[in-house]
Amino acid sequence: MENICIRPARPSELAAVAGLRWEWLVENGSEDLGEPDHFVRHFVAWAGENAHTHRCTVVVRDDRVIGMAWLAMVQRVPTPRAPRRASGDLQCVYVVPEARDGGLGGRLVRAVLDEARELGLERVTVHSSSRAIPAYARSGFEESPRLLQARIAPA
Repeated sequence: MENICIRPARPSELAAVAGLRWEWLVENGSEDLGEPDHFVRHFVAWAGENAHTHRCTVVVRDDRVIGMAWLAMVQRVPTPRAPRRASGDLQCVYVVPEARDGGLGGRLVRAVLDEARELGLERVTVHSSSRAIPAYARSGFEESPRLLQARIAPA
């Protein structure tokens, strides 16, 4: 049996998480990404600066980070019945190719959703590829006729 652990990322693992993000971008066709070392330094600094709004959960096998998922949290406008409201967005779910199709992605997503429940978030959204929609549905995500988006082009 494999030695698998799904847990919050440790600060010492953020460079490995940055490496996974780099792999995800390359795998999905991104080009002209610059230097990996520069990206890793920037990513680790960004993760530290945004730790209050972005939490990373990792899949670790035998001390190697092989998967990640981020929970981005945003405070919502209060109501009289709910003075403290927040929602989340599941981001950057990735498992290395050689570890896919064994249920680790689903376990990772469910761990993030469990964390969202513990934090009292009202809902969690995800922007998914069409290929991943069935996997998210198995973890409890549903289509919503009320969730809309406006694409904002960069200036």
